[in-house]
Amino acid sequence: MTRRTFLRTSLYASALAGGGLLIGFRIPAAEAATAPVADDEFAPNAWVRIAPDGKITAVVGSSEMGQGVMTAIPMLLAEELDADWQAVRAEFAPADAAYTNPIIGQQLTGGSTAVRGFWTPVREAGAAARMMLLAAAAKRWGVDENACTARNSEVVHEASGRRLSYGALATDAAKQPVPNSAFLKDPSDFTLLGTRQKRLDTPAKCDGSAVFAQDIQRPKMLTAVVQRCPVFGGKRTGFDAESARRVPGVVDVLPLHEDAVAVVAEGWWPAQQARGKLRIDWDFAGNGSLSSATITRQFEQAVDSGISARSEGDVAQALKDAPKTLEAIYEVPYLAHACMEPMTCVAEISDTGCDVWVGTQAQTRTQQTAMEITGLPQEKVRVHTLFLGGGFGRRSEQDFVRDAVSLAKQTGRPVKVIWSREDDIQHDYYRPATYNRLAAALDSEGKPLAWRHRIAGPSIRARNSQQVRESGMDGSSVEGAKNLPYAIDNLEVTYAMVNPPVPVGYWRSVGSSQNAFVTEAFFDELARAAGRDPYELRLELLANHPRHLGVLKLAAEKAGWGEPLPEGRARGIAVAEAFGSYCAEVAEVELEDKTVKVKRVVCAIDCGQIVNPAIIEAQMESAIAYGLNATLNGEITIGNGRVQQGNFDDYPLINIAEMPAVEVHIVKSDASPGGVGEPGTPPIAPAVANALLALTGKPVRRLPIRL
Repeated sequence: MTRRTFLRTSLYASALAGGGLLIGFRIPAAEAATAPVADDEFAPNAWVRIAPDGKITAVVGSSEMGQGVMTAIPMLLAEELDADWQAVRAEFAPADAAYTNPIIGQQLTGGSTAVRGFWTPVREAGAAARMMLLAAAAKRWGVDENACTARNSEVVHEASGRRLSYGALATDAAKQPVPNSAFLKDPSDFTLLGTRQKRLDTPAKCDGSAVFAQDIQRPKMLTAVVQRCPVFGGKRTGFDAESARRVPGVVDVLPLHEDAVAVVAEGWWPAQQARGKLRIDWDFAGNGSLSSATITRQFEQAVDSGISARSEGDVAQALKDAPKTLEAIYEVPYLAHACMEPMTCVAEISDTGCDVWVGTQAQTRTQQTAMEITGLPQEKVRVHTLFLGGGFGRRSEQDFVRDAVSLAKQTGRPVKVIWSREDDIQHDYYRPATYNRLAAALDSEGKPLAWRHRIAGPSIRARNSQQVRESGMDGSSVEGAKNLPYAIDNLEVTYAMVNPPVPVGYWRSVGSSQNAFVTEAFFDELARAAGRDPYELRLELLANHPRHLGVLKLAAEKAGWGEPLPEGRARGIAVAEAFGSYCAEVAEVELEDKTVKVKRVVCAIDCGQIVNPAIIEAQMESAIAYGLNATLNGEITIGNGRVQQGNFDDYPLINIAEMPAVEVHIVKSDASPGGVGEPGTPPIAPAVANALLALTGKPVRRLPIRL
């Protein structure tokens, strides 16, 4: 067994006396393709290397797009390793099955699963490395391992007072067998997890040394820009590149895929200039008249013929018999991801294989994409993960990777593909637009009797799943609606899959982003019709959901729910469960000449066991900003088969002046870790909408808010 052998996920675990968790390991037969390990380094598994100088490298298989995973994952490792946090650094892992996220089943960062997925495997890796260091020290001293303890990157023999640093033990530890089992700490014994620690990636992002795809330079590299068909589903039928080829610096103009033409040049400027001179003939495939209005009509026609996602009681009879009913139509538009860094990828094909430098959320898919294009085996395709200038789900897609690898193959030279902002907004995989028909019933005392939610919209998963296409049900389309937590006896949720030719993809908090707005805003309409305080009615109907209640009460208390506000200002509240976490938010809102001003947001989050409170707070603030932009600004509209927005002048992002004061309160919990990157987004839109309902008496049923 070599010291580069990987440690796989545990096969069994059992609680034992003393509060520890005994973990069993399975050792794979073959080594994985890690980055080179120095001969004098201790590298017992995929996750950690310790050098003789005592520096500890945590290898992170997830992608860092601002959510703090380059700090959180090393903290998991360092806790069980009993490492000196000041000695820990982090680096990105290669694409390799060893870094498969157990929740997702591939090496992919999404669904707020990084900490959830690696909570146990990475701690196992740290615990195993610690045991090997203890064994090495005990052997050197000729003492029993049980007489030695590890703390702060040292092994100590208490009886004699002898101590050795991890660096001094690195060479000897590398010779120790990997243990078959190890104790994991009880959370009550954590010394690092749950504490505020500075992020490991901050210095590099401040001094400019953090590497993004646009920073990559390769010998003889070409730069490419791509002109895609402006109409969804269209194809290229021919093109005239004579004028483009005459631009100085242009190397070639090449057909790309079925729907694009690429200009490759010695730099971005000549490529961009030449693209403007291309004359391309397109076949719009009958989609040239597609518009937002026609898409809405498709949704409207289909909404009442959906498939059941949840059915309890007899909703139809309850609605028929109830003394009071309420009906509403809610709509949300397509949304772009609008990452600060537009899509960029560098690919190089050589005698040794294919190298891809990219800010990606999906290392497994990136490797597979390059394998498909080049025909190379997996071990010959190397994915170099870089920092992401925003991800939000967009960088799990492969279109920009496919561009770079395809052009590197065609040209025989390294190619950097750079998308413009217009490319990015007009050729995205958009957050789905949906059309929602809701109905509810109240008894004579204002108690909710029935709830019906019918959803029509596109499926994110249909393009990759035959099962979803055949069944007509996409779980991501009904999340945030199907799991409505309120105690209502008669409840129905349906989904009608309608797939216009507008590409859709995962967007921060996925279906919960739109469904939480729809359900929580309609709930406030229901409370108003019942003459009830919306917070009090939530408390009553969430009696069997203690974690919902916990964040709801905390947010309301910290926001001063029920206390007087300045004239012209109102509060709105909303709660949502998403990605294993529970989040409630209270928004204070006022109107100035029909302009919505969100002045304050109070957020309460229960994400289970805590890794780093500072990261949680930052992610709640980020998620609120992202969701608030969708609430006030975000809208992709379709006309003549194409996106009508192109840059931040017509797809604006929330600015500093619009950003409210945000307070984040974290619930202390011993539950399993939940997600952090996404759960803060769903409640913000309904909280703002509900504040406006309280302020004006008029419901907000469509986003973005237009008064």
